[in-house]
Amino acid sequence: MTKRTFHVWRGGGEGGLAQYEVEVNEGEVVLDVLHRLQATQCPDLAVRWNCKAGKCGSCSVEINGRPRLACMARMSTFEPEESITVTPMRTFPVIRDLVCDVSFNYQKAREIPSFTPSPDSEPGDFRMQQEDVQRMQEFRKCIECFLCQDVCHVIRDHEENKEAFAGPRFLMRAAELEMHPEDTADRRKISQEEFGLGYCNITKCCTEVCPEQIHITDNALIPLKERVADRQYDPLVWLGSKIGLRKGADTPVPPNTRKRTSSPEQ
Repeated sequence: MTKRTFHVWRGGGEGGLAQYEVEVNEGEVVLDVLHRLQATQCPDLAVRWNCKAGKCGSCSVEINGRPRLACMARMSTFEPEESITVTPMRTFPVIRDLVCDVSFNYQKAREIPSFTPSPDSEPGDFRMQQEDVQRMQEFRKCIECFLCQDVCHVIRDHEENKEAFAGPRFLMRAAELEMHPEDTADRRKISQEEFGLGYCNITKCCTEVCPEQIHITDNALIPLKERVADRQYDPLVWLGSKIGLRKGADTPVPPNTRKRTSSPEQ
């Protein structure tokens, strides 16, 4: 057992770092050390966790400034004399200590139009190609740890963008549905206009912090940008919009932005 120096955020948004000297065993992860702190020095330390296996996405924090899962950050990866700083995710409001209010993400999730198969498709009739299956399975590995949301500078450094930008996790969800061969909805317009796809400048920081190694930028965001560009600059789409053939019929409307056009009948 060796002693290591930990600096842990305590309090709410106006809190600060508290220093602890804590014993560390070989093979432990940062979450183990936080649990030891709870057991020995600060029983009121608030930290969110569940599976301790990197599959629930609950223990998201920032360790030495990098968004990570506390249960996947092995102590052996740090230098012997290096101090460890653990803070809550910076992008979201702090409730207390290491626990954040991530309700922003659930609101964005509700705005994504759901899977829309053809009404003429009978259950069991559709057959997906293996390449489509593999593409969908990569996106479905997401454990909703929201580390990609936390690291994205569009909302990390600009709180005012949260209203207009869904973030990489939910743009990936829109891309997943857009690429599904059985889905009939067109999400390209709302991805650009409602979910802020244009804010993304493909720095790939979201991909770098993903614990599931999902290629968010290369396999979701860039292909979605290409589809949006195809729609925007397709001469047939442009002509159809001008003569009224496809006015308002090419894309669903996010649930939270639907506007009532007339008063309901009494």
